[in-house]
Amino acid sequence: MRCTQCDGTDLEPGFVEDAGEHSRGYGRWIAGPLERGPLGNAKRMGKTRWIIEAFRCIRCSHLELFARFKE
Repeated sequence: MRCTQCDGTDLEPGFVEDAGEHSRGYGRWIAGPLERGPLGNAKRMGKTRWIIEAFRCIRCSHLELFARFKE
């Protein structure tokens, strides 16, 4: 894997933290535009969630994000 900014090859694995109320501690990606319910919360029912994998380039600190695994 290579950094898309500086072409570096040293990418450190990590994750995007989600520290919101009732969160699981890691970020998720959901397909489609953000739709809000009557209370302002994101509508997520029935939508597939993908765990976000994050890699940080050691050389330039650029983050590469991938949604590879369904939750």
